[in-house]
Amino acid sequence: MKTSRRGILQGAGLGSVLGLWPFSSLPAAGPKRRDVYRELGLRPVVNFQGTYTSIGASKQAQEVFEAQAAAASEYVVIEELQEKIGERLSKLIGSEHAMVSTGTAGAMAIGTYACVAGDDPKKIRQLPDVTGMRSEVVIQKLHRNGYDHAIRSAGVKIVEVEGLEELTNSLTEKTAMIYHLGGTTGDWAWKGHAELEDVLRVAKKAGVPVMVDAANMLPPWKNIRKLASMGTDLICVSGGKHMRGPQCSGILAGRKDLIHSAWMNSNPHSDSSGRPMKVGREEMVALWIAAENYARQDFGAIDRASRREADWLQKELAKIRGLRLGRVPFERTRRVHRVVVEWDEPALGVTTKQLKEQLFAGEPRIAVAGNPHQGIQLTVFMNEAGEERVVARRMREIFQAAG
Repeated sequence: MKTSRRGILQGAGLGSVLGLWPFSSLPAAGPKRRDVYRELGLRPVVNFQGTYTSIGASKQAQEVFEAQAAAASEYVVIEELQEKIGERLSKLIGSEHAMVSTGTAGAMAIGTYACVAGDDPKKIRQLPDVTGMRSEVVIQKLHRNGYDHAIRSAGVKIVEVEGLEELTNSLTEKTAMIYHLGGTTGDWAWKGHAELEDVLRVAKKAGVPVMVDAANMLPPWKNIRKLASMGTDLICVSGGKHMRGPQCSGILAGRKDLIHSAWMNSNPHSDSSGRPMKVGREEMVALWIAAENYARQDFGAIDRASRREADWLQKELAKIRGLRLGRVPFERTRRVHRVVVEWDEPALGVTTKQLKEQLFAGEPRIAVAGNPHQGIQLTVFMNEAGEERVVARRMREIFQAAG
């Protein structure tokens, strides 16, 4: 049974909050920006879907752009830069060391290479041929998802297990790593799920590193620090989602020896499996700035403002005849406000597919998340403050026209 991580993340996000969230939009002051999307004949999207890569995931802060520009204006020794930024990131996280990667999936890939080939140049060149190496990665069946393809890129065999006892018995001299999906929803109350604390205890006794995919564990920042404090060997974090760094960026944090090995398995080392996942100096610097800004946020205040926005949206949409409004339960590791909209399609004359298409084709173009059974979810996460009024207006127009 496979689970989509982005399904778990469905619409992962919190609304932009003016005065609280410094990355809500670029400042109006200064020279007029070139409208590159209009030049290409493209229309930007109002985001009530969440942190989806397919629509850009998030918006960067002006300070992050400026840091990128400054980094691009000078030459620098990449290895020295990665080391210095790794030191800064590890202090924010509380880990032994860290490095910038190409998103969470990139961190998962090079982290796996590190566990399989280590820093041995011969083994690094040999990947994805894992002959003579530890070649198995243990994953709980409930944790399988499309993004674990990044792990399989190392050439390893995936060993699926159910429950702690089966996981414990699966660990052998061939085991290179255990992969654990971090933030979870209520579905993880399924019988047989082994919690991270227990997995770490068993793994440390067996001498096997544990990698946690923490892509769906932000906000708040303390979730990442907790993983480090628990002694998690490798932590994979997205820099281009709620952190609002470059979309192509991420963080691999954890044990110093494994981070060093991951570095040896990646850019700028040419004969390595991670070489195609190049991280430039611009992304390294921008991710560092974004992470420092993010770690200082008042996540309680952001959550309260997001809740008010979602409450307003739910109350306003309840005025449309025939709509049934509700909320998606919060995940265990974070609070994400999602408004559920359902209705009797024949009675109102609008199908879910038609509504989504009309929202996306209209002006402005609005992206929303799907709902498991019928209807849509409006994810109040990466939208700009005030855009809830825009989506409410468009919803009224569509249902009134159908009626």
